Amino acid sequence: MTRLKDIAEHVGVSISTVSRVIQNDPTRNVKSETKRKIWKAVKELGYIPNQNARNLVANNHQKKKSRTMKIGWVADPKLAEFYPYFSSVYAGISEGLTKADYALVNIYKEELQNEATLHKAIHESDIEGLILIDNIDDSILEYIMKFLPVVGVDFNYTDKDMTVIDFDREAAVRTAVNHLIQLGHEEIGFIGGGIEGNLYDEKRYKGFRHAMEEAKLEIQSHWVFNTGWALKESYNSMNRLLKENPHRLPTAMICASDMLAIAAMRAVVENGMRIPEDIAFIGVDNIEMSQYSSPPLTTIDIPKYEIGEMAAKVMMDQVEGKIKLPIKMIVPYKLIIREST
Repeated sequence: MTRLKDIAEHVGVSISTVSRVIQNDPTRNVKSETKRKIWKAVKELGYIPNQNARNLVANNHQKKKSRTMKIGWVADPKLAEFYPYFSSVYAGISEGLTKADYALVNIYKEELQNEATLHKAIHESDIEGLILIDNIDDSILEYIMKFLPVVGVDFNYTDKDMTVIDFDREAAVRTAVNHLIQLGHEEIGFIGGGIEGNLYDEKRYKGFRHAMEEAKLEIQSHWVFNTGWALKESYNSMNRLLKENPHRLPTAMICASDMLAIAAMRAVVENGMRIPEDIAFIGVDNIEMSQYSSPPLTTIDIPKYEIGEMAAKVMMDQVEGKIKLPIKMIVPYKLIIREST
């Protein structure tokens, strides 16, 4: 097992300097380059700063002598608070773990982006596994996976060598586009959110683009909006489109979430237009609110609670050694047709 002394000798500094860096001690300044070298050595040599954590790793391939029954989850707290999709996923995770007497510990994304707090979160929080809803850097993910089983509940992790529970976002939006085409729509716009500001790499947009290309329908760039997942921006974008070019409008809009759709629909109604007679709308998620919008929203139903529940079950199976290899689980979705189309 790697010791502080090993890190110090590897970097060529004193043991006390290594200790100050790892403990994030602000009382003595350490050069940033020295810090970088120390943290690099920590990762390369596999140093674990906490004795309890060292014991857990030492017993990793044996039956654990003691269990903490704690599972961490990484998600922006605002997601569950403001977006019904994530609150349903969270409910599935939380209730699934609670039924089996596990506790869910919130790990903030910011904790993982700082070297010192990353080590504290992974090695001193007593968690036995980690469920990821928010996206984290590849280098951080690789480090965490050396010590903990990880389950991703997000498309960002689909292509990685890890367990993932998700739905096929491209296929879901293809279904939405094909539904509109079957109704006779050819001039279709898109409202989405993007990944870190980039809409065109987001899978729901890719599904829209591919479905339009397959149908040989042209995508009008001024009918495509990147809202950053902000409801206000969805409303404002739709409002600007209706006011600036009222004689050249799409006949239907695909929205990457129900919340974005409902916000854009409000702009249509406020501008004296009818849904679906003037512009039809379809969303993705099937949150509870979508059946009470005016008119009720056609949407793609995603089994949100079940995604969370499955994530909890698979995580417990990994922690308990029942599953040894990473698995990919893609849950089914279905089209729910309502009055907005």
